[in-house]
Formats: sequence, C-alpha cells, structure tokens
Amino acid sequence: MLRITSVHNPRIKAAARLRQRDHRHEQGQMLIDGPRELALALAAGIDVVELYYQPELVVSEPSRQTLLEQVRARGGNVIEVTEPVLQKLAYGQRREGVVAVARMPSRRLGDLALAADALIAVVEGIEKPGNLGAILRTADAAGVHAVIAVDGGTDLYNPNVIRASLGAVFTVPTCEVPTPVAQAWLAEEGFRILTAQVSGAVPYWSADYRGRVAIVLGSEAHGLSAGWQGDACLAVRLPMCGHVDSLNVSATAAVLLYEALRQRSAGERPPADRPLMGGSSGDGPPGAGG
Repeated sequence: MLRITSVHNPRIKAAARLRQRDHRHEQGQMLIDGPRELALALAAGIDVVELYYQPELVVSEPSRQTLLEQVRARGGNVIEVTEPVLQKLAYGQRREGVVAVARMPSRRLGDLALAADALIAVVEGIEKPGNLGAILRTADAAGVHAVIAVDGGTDLYNPNVIRASLGAVFTVPTCEVPTPVAQAWLAEEGFRILTAQVSGAVPYWSADYRGRVAIVLGSEAHGLSAGWQGDACLAVRLPMCGHVDSLNVSATAAVLLYEALRQRSAGERPPADRPLMGGSSGDGPPGAGG
C-alpha cells in the first residue's frame, strides 16, 4: 500500500493545486474533503481517482473504512498519509481523515431530464463559495430539480462550495453555462421566470410558483444583469422592514424556494387579490430580492 509522508511529494502538490480554479479545469479534477461529501459523490457515480486518508482518523470509523473499500472496488488509488500531509489537503482546520481527488462531471443543459412541472434555481455571478454552497443545500432540501450557475464568480466544484453544500452539489443536477445560453434554453423549454430584484413589483408571496418555474438570483454586489429584465420575467421582492436594504443571497434563495415548495405541496394559488404576473399589489414596503 502506498504511503506518503512528505508535503513536498509531487502527488500532494498536484492535489493541493486543485484548489485553484484554472488548475481544476485544466485537469478536469476536483478535491472532495470529508466523509459525508465523499459518500454522496460516490452515490452519485462520481469517479474518484485517489483517496488520501490518515489512518488514526479512519480506523475507528466503520463508515470511513467503507469509503476506502468503495474507492478501491472502483479502481481508485487509496493512499495513506501523515497528519501534515492531510492538513495540506484538507479544508481549513477541519480534519476528518479523508480527502479525495475526483473527476469533475461534465453536464450540459441538454443532460437535464426535467419533468413538466420542474422547479429550477438559476444563480448568476455568485462570487462567494459559501453562498453558492448554501444555495445548493437549500435546493436539495426544498426538492429543486436542478441548479444552473451562470457567469459565476466561483465554480460549482470549488472545494469550498463542495464543503459548504455538505455534498449537495452531487445530489442536485447542476450545470454551468453563460447567461444568454441559459435564457435561450429557459424560453425554449417553456419555463416561467421569477427574478429576485431589489425593485421587484410583486411581493414574493404573491407570485405563482407552480408548474415549470425558474427562480433566478443574482449576486449581492451586482444583482442580476440587464438580460433578466422585461416582460418575460416576473420580478419579485422580499419586503425589508429594517434599515438594511438587502438580504444575503442564500437567505433569499431559502425564502423563495421554500415558498415554492409550500405552494407546490399544497396545490395552493396566491390570494385572488394579488397579481400572479406583473403589476403591484401595494402590499408592504419596497424591498430587496437578494
């Protein structure tokens, strides 16, 4: 069995470089840090190339031993490392005994097999991995059928996104495309588009989230690009009753996706005196969508 004790080992240096976006895309590989995230990746059919583990953090954990066995059974290399080596690869100060190098899946919009009433989330220009990871966690929890990242400041397989999502990036179908490609696809596939906008005319609870719907969220710094304006999109807002003028984008996503889940689960329509598309209800103060 291979054992690595030096942080200067070429394999370790190459794996550590996968924290850099350019290197990830050049190699087509990513880092998966942690047993929970790795288990979900394996369950999703992700191809693990190498698994680095620290014996003293794994030997007493049957579930982690099982991960080693699964990777071996699928032809991956399982490599024992020392604590300093694992620290070089692991996320921050967290050390759970296993870090894997895996091949990044390559998905296109055409690969998304969506039902007639699919609910998807589109996130544009999200720069902070923690926000993108949190949105993926919420999407998994709220039963969202897919997440599309457009013009992202960070990519879906950033190790910090994987960790912040708790592995949900592997449980929710995802893909990354430019904004115009996503917009053309949404129109072709017949999605109604709800956008979270600071100046949205409609309170979020007044919109109809049933049927084939896409909820679009932009970055906190820049909001959504101009392409998400116009009659093809319904701009919704989250009323802001305090002194700040926006919410964290992951908090906004949670509110909107769970409102969608509530309506779709109950088969409810918004109250008749509130508009479904366009117009202003006059309810509540103007606010931000994220």
